[in-house]
Amino acid sequence: MKHDYKLTAVVRTELGKGASRRLRRANERVAAIIYGGSAEPTPIAIDKPAFYKSLEDEAFFSSIITIDVDGKSEQVVVRDLQRHPYKPLVTHADFMRVDATHEITLTVPLHFTGEEECVGVREGGGVIHVLSNDVEISCLPADLPEYLEVDISKLALGETLHLSNIVLPKGVSITALTHGEDYDAGIVAVTHPTKGTTSDDDDAQDPEGQTAADNGDQ
Repeated sequence: MKHDYKLTAVVRTELGKGASRRLRRANERVAAIIYGGSAEPTPIAIDKPAFYKSLEDEAFFSSIITIDVDGKSEQVVVRDLQRHPYKPLVTHADFMRVDATHEITLTVPLHFTGEEECVGVREGGGVIHVLSNDVEISCLPADLPEYLEVDISKLALGETLHLSNIVLPKGVSITALTHGEDYDAGIVAVTHPTKGTTSDDDDAQDPEGQTAADNGDQ
């Protein structure tokens, strides 16, 4: 089920660092900008409570968002967030307009399923290694998925699933694969458990790599 994110904002008429500081001190809105498409970039200030609540959802970053700006609705996606260096605050947000007739490129999360049934773990004693948690896709706004699901239940010990193994919804493509097979990166693998490399002989070596027996001969 797709989420329906709606935010409220006003146009920012006061710009600059001083205005941004005053906005943060008021603690009611967050500075942002909407850009893209044929319209001019629009500096806005988003109502903070609803914005911060939306940020708690993973799906917010891969969804079409409706922002009501002084009574006018804008369809956007999140492009960038600037955060305070040590406080849990967003100091600025960038939103890009979307057009229903034009494809957008966005990074969406990967959700792995079937871990408990994974053949390589249950029968081979292997360990699951996630190599990528998200992937960049292209599609029309109406086809944008909040995430892509990857079933690893049949993944055997020593095997790796790649980008090309992801089952894609209709109308969605993975941008890396448009560049050719060389860009078909691994996303998850089942490997042998890591074995310790330290042995009794290693413990007997001095800092220069000589064994105790070697030192005794000199």
